[in-house]
Amino acid sequence: MSDPRPLLIVEDDAALRATLAEQLAVDGEFQPAEAGTIAEARALLTASDARQDAVLLDIGLPDGDGREFCAELRRGGIRVPIIMLTGADGEADVVRGLDSGANDYIAKPFRINELIARIRAQLRVFDNSEDAVFVIGPYTFRPAAKLLQDMGRNRRIRLTEKECAILKFLYRAGGKPVGRQILLNEVWGYNAAVTTHTLETHIYRLRQKIEPDPASAALLVTEGGGYRLDPQAGRVAA
Repeated sequence: MSDPRPLLIVEDDAALRATLAEQLAVDGEFQPAEAGTIAEARALLTASDARQDAVLLDIGLPDGDGREFCAELRRGGIRVPIIMLTGADGEADVVRGLDSGANDYIAKPFRINELIARIRAQLRVFDNSEDAVFVIGPYTFRPAAKLLQDMGRNRRIRLTEKECAILKFLYRAGGKPVGRQILLNEVWGYNAAVTTHTLETHIYRLRQKIEPDPASAALLVTEGGGYRLDPQAGRVAA
């Protein structure tokens, strides 16, 4: 199982916010952060080390309208899924919410299992969209395009589907080592005909493409009976 996916809950009702955070974190699938105002949410989403894979956004917030904040985030280049949570469920409200850039709109009260299913659905779509972009070392990684791009050196690296899947899964592990068998199952499925040698061959070829010195890997490291991705390695300090 991959590491919990960071998710921001923007809701001024402290009790509801805490309940949502607790329920979303139960199975370890999500790692919720909380904000009670637009100002708090803006600070969390625009920090230099910010990483939120999705946002649950209330409309009625103490310091503004969630729909206007959603539009602001989209103008600022934030493309992660945004799901509106609100008691205003009239057709005009839904249309206005979606027109502001929200991916989905859920009226209160809602069932937690339905909310989780909708979050998962939006994340699946996003992870395979052209908007999904990850930074790995000196590279910008666009899984949908199967492309790593090093802007500093004006270099583009084409990846295979399996190489993309390996990088995505290791990135989601948040810098922790992933065992060979786990990675093999996640990328190839539970296929008895595929052995760890297949994975090792792909890792070798991937290192030849992305490592400055493939013989001394810094980005894609062998560790703990498996592999670990260090997204910070090789970055040029600002």
